[in-house]
Amino acid sequence: AAPVNNFLPPPALYKAMANTGGVKATMSWWKTLYMGILAGVYIGFGSCLALSVGGACQGLIAAGNLGAQKIIMGAFGLPFGLLMVTVGGAELFTGNTAALTAAVAEGKATLPQLAKNWFWSYLGNFIGSVFLAWVVFTSGALAAPSVATVKGMAGMKTGLSFTAAFLRGVLCNWLVCMGVWQAAGSTDIGSKALAIWFPISAFVAMGFEHSVANMFFLPMGILQGAEVTWKAVMLSNLLPVTLGNLVAGAFFVAGSYALMFGTPGEKVAKVLGK
Repeated sequence: AAPVNNFLPPPALYKAMANTGGVKATMSWWKTLYMGILAGVYIGFGSCLALSVGGACQGLIAAGNLGAQKIIMGAFGLPFGLLMVTVGGAELFTGNTAALTAAVAEGKATLPQLAKNWFWSYLGNFIGSVFLAWVVFTSGALAAPSVATVKGMAGMKTGLSFTAAFLRGVLCNWLVCMGVWQAAGSTDIGSKALAIWFPISAFVAMGFEHSVANMFFLPMGILQGAEVTWKAVMLSNLLPVTLGNLVAGAFFVAGSYALMFGTPGEKVAKVLGK
């Protein structure tokens, strides 16, 4: 029997993402905000799982097996959070940087609609992530090794230079948006999970920076007693990381595929020739 295709080819996938962005663009501000809160909670759950499993593998680090600890940290956590976002439905700012840009490129959304979606989804992501951090902290669910890990992460992440944080944000969301992009082209949940798992576990293992995950990690670090200020969280990490995330999603992912498969590419072809 012929194999069943359960994924879209790249040109059709680009069009599907543009259509998805167009639907997101018409969503009311309050629904975008609430769905953004859900996304923040879901990514927070994934971040908490990463801390609970990979963040508790202090023995591996002590034994010099840093690579093993990193892949465990990546494999168990954030892929689970993003799967809930894509399958259950939620508004994640980082993925929306690609989806809304594609919609604008294809005339399915306006720049004001793009700005509305990005603003309310980002705000919702922040509220949801901080809320879950507070609930987890208050519950006392994190074991001592995980607490030590998140305190160390808070210091490290806010100690990056602006350039380093920005570039790690670019590298991260290039992979995150590819995960979202690939999952959108998959028609069954198994394929979606696989499409998400590889790029998401990779960015965590490589130490890149995701603004929404950091909205959980950094407040959790502060709640656990890390010597980090909210000013440092906002200006030393979230600002440069968010800008890097935006550049990756809008330009390197959506922009690239718009140039290859979309209306912008057709305009360029008229100038440069086929």
